Amino acid sequence: MQRVVGTVVRGLRGPIINQGDDIEQIVVDTVLNAASAEGFSIEDRDIVTITESIVARAQGNYASIDHIAEDVRAKFGSDTVGVIFPILSRNRFANCLRGIAKGAQKVVLMLSFPADEVGNHLVSLDELDEKGINPWTDVLTEAEFRANFGNKKHTFTGVDYIDYYKSIIEGEGAACEVIFSNQPKTILDYTKSVLTCDIHSRHRTKRILLAGGAETVYGLDDILAQSINGSGYNEAYGLLGSNKATEDTVKLFPNNCQPLVDGIQAKLKEQTGKTVEVMVYGDGAFKDPVGQIWELADPVVSPAYTAGLAGTPNEIKLKYLADNNFSHLRGEELKQAIASYIENKNENLVGAMEAQGTTPRRLTDLIGSLSDLTSGSGDKGTPMVYIQGYFDNYTK
Repeated sequence: MQRVVGTVVRGLRGPIINQGDDIEQIVVDTVLNAASAEGFSIEDRDIVTITESIVARAQGNYASIDHIAEDVRAKFGSDTVGVIFPILSRNRFANCLRGIAKGAQKVVLMLSFPADEVGNHLVSLDELDEKGINPWTDVLTEAEFRANFGNKKHTFTGVDYIDYYKSIIEGEGAACEVIFSNQPKTILDYTKSVLTCDIHSRHRTKRILLAGGAETVYGLDDILAQSINGSGYNEAYGLLGSNKATEDTVKLFPNNCQPLVDGIQAKLKEQTGKTVEVMVYGDGAFKDPVGQIWELADPVVSPAYTAGLAGTPNEIKLKYLADNNFSHLRGEELKQAIASYIENKNENLVGAMEAQGTTPRRLTDLIGSLSDLTSGSGDKGTPMVYIQGYFDNYTK
């Protein structure tokens, strides 16, 4: 019988993960149990993905606001700290800001506008246009922002992040001044000690600050990049990728995940004889068309993956072939012509007309987005995802 199903994605339910659990064995057992219960066979080039959250939980990779405060204090001393370009998020940044403020005497909070790095808006571009404000050149004080735009609440959360972040800073005993600018060097008019909190543009921001005369520059990736009094840490990303755990703690991005994905692949190979690809994933890389929020608040989609997931897709656009190369064919003859073309396609289709319109992204970013959408961020209870047929094409 002709195969009529391509890619199949299954969210897998496993146990609630706690610190110290053998996450490697749990993933292997969950995959094998799911295959047995649901009646599917494990095949070469299947993919199992694991959300970073349960990996970090198993590692016990947590830190308190006191740990954050101690690291900030050690790096900045009694200097006024310019905290610039944070994202607007209760889950992602509020506890980080509590720790930062607790370790400082005064904070100058510089927010980008009209939106943060991942698309959470303070105001709309249309509102800026109406007021004649250029976000690339103009700098606003808090009073000027309020005079122009009033009290603005986030579309989805209903939070006024200006008031919220200011209250967090002052609640930890630090003085706070809020300004609005998209130019990193603006902060140097207020202090030469800067903690840049942007994610994907952090290296550029640090470079601009140092070239502009900053004396002390760190990023969130430098805070808790090593353990503070036994705390969790992330050597590569520090506080980037962290989430609120409790009112006083954060869960950090998981550490050293490569041995985990390689170990899961080896165990599945030993038990099934098949080579299954494995990756750890965090946020997907996609944008909400209504709220304009870009999902990727983690520093990377995947901190670790097996070798078979490296690279980008090498795919032919079927509709291009049907509309151009084989527009004169129909039915079985068309099917056979396209199948033959795919079987004999070049190993590198970069720049080829037949590949135009295919998604130009890394496999790990595509698969991570698929996994994130499947597992969700709420109560689905499927922190592992099993994907079959992803690497198949029309000829399989």
